[in-house]
Amino acid sequence: MNKEALIDKYNVPVPRYTSYPTVPFWGNETPDVKQWFKHVKRCFSESNQTKGISIYIHLPYCERLCTYCACTKVITRNHKVEDSYIDALLQEWQIYLNEFDEKPILRELHLGGGTPTFFSPENLKRLINGIKSGSTLHTEYEFSFEGHPNNTTREHMQALYEVGFRRVSFGVQDFDPEVQRVINRLQSYETVKEVTEIAREIGYHSVNYDLIYGLPKQKLSSIKDTFDKVSELKPDRIAYYSYAHVPWKSKGQRLFTEEDIPNSAGKRALYDLGKEKLAELGYDDVGMDHFSLPHDNLYQAKIEKRLHRNFMGYNTSHTELLIGLGASSISDAKYAYAQNPKEIHLYKAASEKGELNLVKACNLTDEDLQVKKAILDISCRRELVFSDELKPYLAETIESELQIMADEGILTFDTEKLEVTDLGMTFLRNICKLFDNRLRNAKAGESNMFSKAI
Repeated sequence: MNKEALIDKYNVPVPRYTSYPTVPFWGNETPDVKQWFKHVKRCFSESNQTKGISIYIHLPYCERLCTYCACTKVITRNHKVEDSYIDALLQEWQIYLNEFDEKPILRELHLGGGTPTFFSPENLKRLINGIKSGSTLHTEYEFSFEGHPNNTTREHMQALYEVGFRRVSFGVQDFDPEVQRVINRLQSYETVKEVTEIAREIGYHSVNYDLIYGLPKQKLSSIKDTFDKVSELKPDRIAYYSYAHVPWKSKGQRLFTEEDIPNSAGKRALYDLGKEKLAELGYDDVGMDHFSLPHDNLYQAKIEKRLHRNFMGYNTSHTELLIGLGASSISDAKYAYAQNPKEIHLYKAASEKGELNLVKACNLTDEDLQVKKAILDISCRRELVFSDELKPYLAETIESELQIMADEGILTFDTEKLEVTDLGMTFLRNICKLFDNRLRNAKAGESNMFSKAI
């Protein structure tokens, strides 16, 4: 079976596996804050001194609505919201600090959104200095932020550089003016070029571009032109995402019709062309939509088999405790997950009282922990050892299912180990799916909660 036929076969709804269990299968557990802190403290005591911790901060405000976006956001031009939101973030961080019996060693911090650069440089420095004041920095700490090319100024990048940031990710999506018009994200090549050059001039060692295929009005000519422009700027990393059309979740996506969106064959052609261009430009397939040039530490982490994956995507530091701060943020304490409310007023009201308001939680069983580790090994290290701890949780049909993929050249396996081939990198999510017992046991129709693999 050739690659095109395999893509047709495996282009089915599959989770992105930034967690296991995936969020739709967390069930309806009533979040218990005391129980959550028990998991947090256990994970902290096991890993803080050896690995440190990670922090994700959700900054939800945007001045304009990007119609393709399904993230939690609030559209406003009122910048008076900045101070009280940062106060709430620092109050939430203090809640966690009060639970720790020693200073956390901060290994990784990421600012996401929304639009983090909606906030002024001064307020961003206040936020980061507030986080750092209660922490000890790891010797190999890494701070990163997401920036909108239109409002990320030299002052933003300089201020964040001064408090430790060395990685920046710009949401480019597509350079085609018609595509930009429909998704309401008008930004010129000159603007992207300028912010990229400023970042490098200041000293940022890793610049990422987010690109999306399958957007409304997108054509092969759009992708070709976008990658021609990318080739001139050569970001260190590229995330090449599939557009997820979920108008029932994101009202902004109702502003264009199904007719504007490439059909399955058209979207696959966009994907194929993008992958071809990435290879031509020398980007290595790290896995699950992520690509990097060989000099970038993401590539080095892949080669050295020390990649990790969590709600922030792929990263190079394998911390086991991820604290999510802000509205909608999700935390991962290895043995459990917890999510903050999406509504900003509910989030802020709890923080101001010195309380956590958790709206979702998931406590992992022994089976979940083994499957979680298996999925991380496949997605991060391209291999899986069939340990005695994992074997009891493998499906009865797993051997025959793996054999089909082996016959197709996607992987190799024996009784002891599975390894993903170069061809199989396109199908990482499908391989992980074989070990996803929650999805395997799902009711009819539940699998359609996820976007397609391609």
